[in-house]
Amino acid sequence: MNTVLHEFTLPSGQTIQLVHGDLTQEWVDAIVNAANANLQHGGGVAAAILRQGGAIIQTESDAWVHQHGLVSNAEPAYTSAGKLPCRYVIHAVGPVWGEGREDDKLSAAVNSTLCLADQLKLASIAFPAISTGIYGFPKPRAARLIIGAIQAYFDAQPASGLKQVRLTLFDTPTLSAFEEAWQEVIGGKEPV
Repeated sequence: MNTVLHEFTLPSGQTIQLVHGDLTQEWVDAIVNAANANLQHGGGVAAAILRQGGAIIQTESDAWVHQHGLVSNAEPAYTSAGKLPCRYVIHAVGPVWGEGREDDKLSAAVNSTLCLADQLKLASIAFPAISTGIYGFPKPRAARLIIGAIQAYFDAQPASGLKQVRLTLFDTPTLSAFEEAWQEVIGGKEPV
């Protein structure tokens, strides 16, 4: 069972939630996969999504890459969700730590994912901690960037149809990093 630990409603009406739980069990319009550029879902969050959603996600991912080419930070891909409780999986490519301009690339991955969700007319989405697994992005830094990028998107797009953004995190180290970042970025604004 996924548990909401923190919630903040922006002046424009969108709600950001920090959730402890399993991304593959989220009842939202879309979940975000922390993907690689060729959409091969062999490890981490991607493998969990494929395991729970079924082979159709990989089949559609292969077709996407065949038709559109490699996926970038600035242009995510999307597929159906197979057997998952959501409608779509949006495949966001975050940066590998050490490749250069990592902060910009992570922010772009979050922004472009939210933009695609709006294009798909989605009302709710759940993110993992993009790039913090095998890509090695430091969790505290990624947490601040991801939360900040979500806020920045809605500051720029107050009329967005997205009403709920969940940051759904499973393991304790990642959750702790996001809770600390939540307090830094949102803490003073969150109602007690």
